Amino acid sequence: MRAGKKLMDKKDLVIIGGGPAGLTAGIYASRADVGTVLIERGVPGGLVMSTHYIENYPGFGEGVGGPELMIQMEKQARRFGLEFSSSHVNSIEAKNQKLIVYTDSGDIAARAVIIATGAQPQLLKVSGERELTGRGVSYCATCDGAFFRGKKVAVVGGGDAAVEEAMFLTRFAARVFIIHRRDELRATKVVQKKAFKNHKIEFIWNNVVEEITGKDAVEGVLVRNVRSGEKKLLDVEGVFIYVGSSPNSALVKETVMLDDKGYILTDENMLTTCKGIYAAGDVRNKLLRQVVTAVADGAVAAVAAEKYLEEMKF
Repeated sequence: MRAGKKLMDKKDLVIIGGGPAGLTAGIYASRADVGTVLIERGVPGGLVMSTHYIENYPGFGEGVGGPELMIQMEKQARRFGLEFSSSHVNSIEAKNQKLIVYTDSGDIAARAVIIATGAQPQLLKVSGERELTGRGVSYCATCDGAFFRGKKVAVVGGGDAAVEEAMFLTRFAARVFIIHRRDELRATKVVQKKAFKNHKIEFIWNNVVEEITGKDAVEGVLVRNVRSGEKKLLDVEGVFIYVGSSPNSALVKETVMLDDKGYILTDENMLTTCKGIYAAGDVRNKLLRQVVTAVADGAVAAVAAEKYLEEMKF
């Protein structure tokens, strides 16, 4: 060994990502006494930490706050002895029946890996969006809603996240416009009903955002009717964007098979196309991306990885 060269750390299992999928995988793996480290570059909890209220997670009749739920998951994982590492993973290499995880704080030789890196909000890619991000443009109503007390804001999107966050914003904003490119919402019926009853919400149907205006902060949103072509400027001081998400899968794009949108392909046991690498949560190709499905994925991935590690011993 050359002088000064750090010994490579060794783990049975490396979990990349500390959202609900990663934390659940960590709980199951640590409880099974599998030598595991969870690598998270930010605060454990993932995007759920910015979700004010979760109404459909089983076991909470009155709902539960996203941060509250994630803090409890992290505590549970630590109680079972899960090791946490705050670092950025640069790449993964399959080499000699081992997986090398390259991170900013050192490399790890793992026998199995669970990718639970989640997804990130998609951008509208319109003029003014990047320039005014943090100055009126936001992707997290829970984080920034209180800054718009008594003001008018716009929410872009028609799914559950858009409508639920629009309702949350009515706690602060005087008026909330929901801009949707169709003439009906994609959100679940129970969420729609609540929004339609909220007198602070106004729907801008069949419209798309053409531009977000303002010099130092958001001053308005230029929208275009997709049917008539008519354009108009909405007088708002905040824009909250919920038009989908993109998977954080670049890390393994050369290692495992992805679908045409970049989501990781797995079998029912969360196994990817590379032996020893599993995927769980929103980064995976699947029908429903919710906390409850991320938790289920994490549990399955951890148990599958544990069985795989047991088989490797023989």
